[in-house]
Amino acid sequence: MRHISLVVTTLCLLLTVSPVFAKEKKHEKPMDEKAMMELWKQAATPGEPHKQFAALAGSWTTQTKEWMEPGKPPMESTGTAEMKMLLDGRFLYQEYNGQMMGQPFHGIGIDGYDNIRKKYVTAWMDTMGTGIFIMEGTASPDGKTITLKGSHPEPGGGQMSHRAIWKLIDANHQTFDMYGAHGKEKEMKLLEITYHRK
Repeated sequence: MRHISLVVTTLCLLLTVSPVFAKEKKHEKPMDEKAMMELWKQAATPGEPHKQFAALAGSWTTQTKEWMEPGKPPMESTGTAEMKMLLDGRFLYQEYNGQMMGQPFHGIGIDGYDNIRKKYVTAWMDTMGTGIFIMEGTASPDGKTITLKGSHPEPGGGQMSHRAIWKLIDANHQTFDMYGAHGKEKEMKLLEITYHRK
């Protein structure tokens, strides 16, 4: 009787564990090296989003509006931006000079399109902080309106969430609008930058 119980228990264990082993074996099987190399090659090749970025390379003048409080008129200023492609057409680099909150302002941004994740990604750093602000998002079907989202910690505690709408109007005009919300507060428009090619 004890022998039969042992056999039944062993069979139950095998039936329970064998699908797990089967799944593990599927994951253990390596992908064909040639197929893997082809996938990496496709992932590393710049596509249409990168071509759109390349069309933005050059010198720009900017008009900026900043809203400090809802219902109040914005602060307005002008600036310049230099854009160029990096790493053989894979990333757009922007160097921005202007004013922010009435103070001299210098910022650097890198924009990319991740072929694997199918997402736009932007990293921004400037003279108003020591962090790197990262947003990601998607584009409209024609690729000319990119919506990005991100968040960052605030100095006094809590998080601020951001939503940006970047419109690539044509080769000589683009706009960048930023909206934000402190914690669970209602979102408000914070920033509007209009770019005109020099």
